[in-house]
Amino acid sequence: DMNKSRNFSGHPIIKQVLNFIEPNDIYRTAKKHNSDRYTKKFTTYEHLVTMIFTVLSGCSSLREVSSIMLACEGKINHLGLNDFPKRSTLSDANKRRSAAVFGDIYRLLYKRYHRFLSDSRPFEPAVRDLRIVDSSTITLFSDILKGVGRNPLNGKKKGGIKLHAMINAREDVPCLVKFSSAATHDHTFLKDLELKRGSYVVFDKGYVDYGQYQKWTLEDVYFVTRQKDNARYTSIEEFDIPDTTSDAVLKDEKIELIKKNGEVFSLRRIAFWYDKHQKVYEFITNSYDLDADKIADIYKNRWQIETMFKRLKQNFPLKYFLGDNQNAIEIQIWVSLIVQLLMLVVQRKAKRNWAYSNMMSVIRYHLMTYIDLFKFLKNPGAKWEEVTTKDIGQLSLFASP
Repeated sequence: DMNKSRNFSGHPIIKQVLNFIEPNDIYRTAKKHNSDRYTKKFTTYEHLVTMIFTVLSGCSSLREVSSIMLACEGKINHLGLNDFPKRSTLSDANKRRSAAVFGDIYRLLYKRYHRFLSDSRPFEPAVRDLRIVDSSTITLFSDILKGVGRNPLNGKKKGGIKLHAMINAREDVPCLVKFSSAATHDHTFLKDLELKRGSYVVFDKGYVDYGQYQKWTLEDVYFVTRQKDNARYTSIEEFDIPDTTSDAVLKDEKIELIKKNGEVFSLRRIAFWYDKHQKVYEFITNSYDLDADKIADIYKNRWQIETMFKRLKQNFPLKYFLGDNQNAIEIQIWVSLIVQLLMLVVQRKAKRNWAYSNMMSVIRYHLMTYIDLFKFLKNPGAKWEEVTTKDIGQLSLFASP
């Protein structure tokens, strides 16, 4: 019957995930970057698919990628690949094809899906138009990148690449990403943020940059951050704390700070007792309109970006790198971000309350299984025949002789 043939399109899960990516987008991006010029055989699209497969299946070496892919011999056409990339092919491409093209592919997918992701957020951030900035260091045990500080005694130095990200508080994925070596100061990232008038940005005290704060103040962009412990300042005026404000607010004042060039400027400083951590947090901001406890709430919204980094590192272990050069590492991080985004789209579409990591393990385990991903996610208890995408008649394996 018709219905049956329509249900059993016969696609493994990996193909259903790849359906969220328009091949034409990839071809256009590749054209813009001229990123297929070295290789007629292994195109940007094939490279992307291979790396998505690698990240999704949790491979930890190029050798593993090649052998897993070989085991899927019969299903390769589903991936849109003509033949399997050899280890040397993938290794070469990771070195030579600029990671920037993968960054653009990420931005394209972000543009396509971020509204869908933000529409299904269960909670409201402390203020509208809130952006959260943070960085996470990805540690590399090798000489690839210069690490911070002197060489340790055992001579094995941890290199690292720092992943700086900004997220919109209504979404769960970065809207801006930059890499630096772990030795670079964080605050250089602040000048890359393009923030619109009236918006708020919150970040931790690793990003202190007084010059940038002043620039934002002139542009009507508001920030909230923690004050550095050693910051020198003078208190100019203490504000009354209204009765409606929470008791946790200990002080609300205007302070003066001195920039390196001797220039004086002022900010608002709020001391807040955080019961959960049993300590006083000191915030600085250029916003005088909001209640002091609202400023503290804005800072609390930072947990969201921490959750995002945690999810990235737990589900896409960036411990194993498939190349020993910065470009290969950046490609792998971009593809992990791409997969994280696609998996969030899948999670939201599934309409059932799946924990992200549980969903990831199901998908990882069934990557090459002919199973209808959304039917399965909506009803994991369903009978196998109801969720498989292959006509059972074809599975002669189970047919009685």
